[in-house]
Amino acid sequence: MAAPPRERCPRRLPRRPDDPGPTTELERYDLVQQRLEHLAPDADAFEVSGDGKRLLLRADGKLKVVPSDRRASGDEDSDTNLTVDLGRVRQTVDPAAEWRQMYDETGRLMRDNFWLPDLGGTDWDGVLDRYRPLLDRVATRDDLVDLLWEVHGELGTSHAYVIPRGYGGDARQGLLGADISRHDDGSWRIDRILPSETSDPDARSPLAAPGVAVRAGDAILAVAGHPVDPVTGPGPLLVGTAGRAVELTVSPAGGGEPRHAVVVPVDDEEPLRYHAWVAGRRAYVHETSGGRLGYLHVPDMQAPGWAQIHRDLRVEVAREGLVVDVRENRGGHTSQLVVEKLARRIVGWDVPRGMRPYSYPEDAPRGPVVAVANEFSGSDGDIVNAAVKALGIGPVVGTRTWGGTIGIDSRYRLVDGTLVTQPKYAIWLEGYGWGVENRGVDPDVEVVMRPQDHVAGRDTQLEEAVRLALLALEETPAKAAPPLPES
Repeated sequence: MAAPPRERCPRRLPRRPDDPGPTTELERYDLVQQRLEHLAPDADAFEVSGDGKRLLLRADGKLKVVPSDRRASGDEDSDTNLTVDLGRVRQTVDPAAEWRQMYDETGRLMRDNFWLPDLGGTDWDGVLDRYRPLLDRVATRDDLVDLLWEVHGELGTSHAYVIPRGYGGDARQGLLGADISRHDDGSWRIDRILPSETSDPDARSPLAAPGVAVRAGDAILAVAGHPVDPVTGPGPLLVGTAGRAVELTVSPAGGGEPRHAVVVPVDDEEPLRYHAWVAGRRAYVHETSGGRLGYLHVPDMQAPGWAQIHRDLRVEVAREGLVVDVRENRGGHTSQLVVEKLARRIVGWDVPRGMRPYSYPEDAPRGPVVAVANEFSGSDGDIVNAAVKALGIGPVVGTRTWGGTIGIDSRYRLVDGTLVTQPKYAIWLEGYGWGVENRGVDPDVEVVMRPQDHVAGRDTQLEEAVRLALLALEETPAKAAPPLPES
């Protein structure tokens, strides 16, 4: 019996900020004349003047003053299309004064928005007074961020974040989408090339691109003509190459003359590694169950996670049973949709002539459902496991979940753009009351992943989930379409 790949699930990220996304159109509707005016294409934000005659419009990185009742002239020198010159704006900032204001503002925001009006019995003014003397020691913005984290921590509640603007947005060095290691002969060889996932534009594998023709086992001798150092490897030579064509000199594993290949490195391998991780788990479930069980992984309860489910949903629920993996789930707001899919029960079949029958309702599990959770299933990932248990959808296997369910809306930023969040949206769950926060959801069957399991390449939690699903199938066979009636 093959074991699933041993690496831990890479955490899936939402779309990168360079994704252009949809465009917008600013329109004005005149209720008296019942007429629609198109004012500006692709507007980012706007404000209406006090007399209602003008708009302050932000578009294409510019600030403009335009009429509020008709489309502005295309001539930027026109009096109906004025660009505000921000180059002459000068601002003097006193960082220490800003930091004091930011500290007090953070305190007020938490006081006015925390989910419990009495802040859980915390003497909030006392907390702010106790930490305030440290402001005199703050020397950088990072110091202030650390201080605000400590202040938020006094509430003992999840989702109380302090995130400075620009955090985590820097591009990383060029990556090849492969496992590369140093071998005994001092060469750096490609051990594995991660496959591309065509349904995800971010999951592009540089070495698997058409025409590259690099194989596992090949050695990378040089990058852009610079020899690979036998100690540091190709990594330092790939710095700054993300998104740019670069030449690799490669020695084929089977021998022969070195060859040159042009690749375009990526700045993030996470999408590639995530899809490879999911494919490995799915293949393991299919093989171990003899094809009887389907497998779905839910990386988050946001748009990327909802898309990930629907990559495989129809095919996987068509099998006799289903393993739903919510380990490493980052949370979000779509758990109701996920639970609705899992809770569907088949009450009929559509049987078209010459085609495979499909269930009514569609996308409904035919048989048992087993969920897999761990300590990194958080927020809406906590909630979906609690709902699976409360609704009797199936057992939960793994370890107790993260325990953070007081939600946020991320509305407020401080004067320098730092995001501060206030746990505001509490949730009561049947069987748990308010108690999932700071506790999590206990599994029905606890399976702890030990270091020895990781080293041996075993996913013991997934193994147990498959075992339970197969046992349930023995007791209650999967639903199937009835034969057509005889004439």
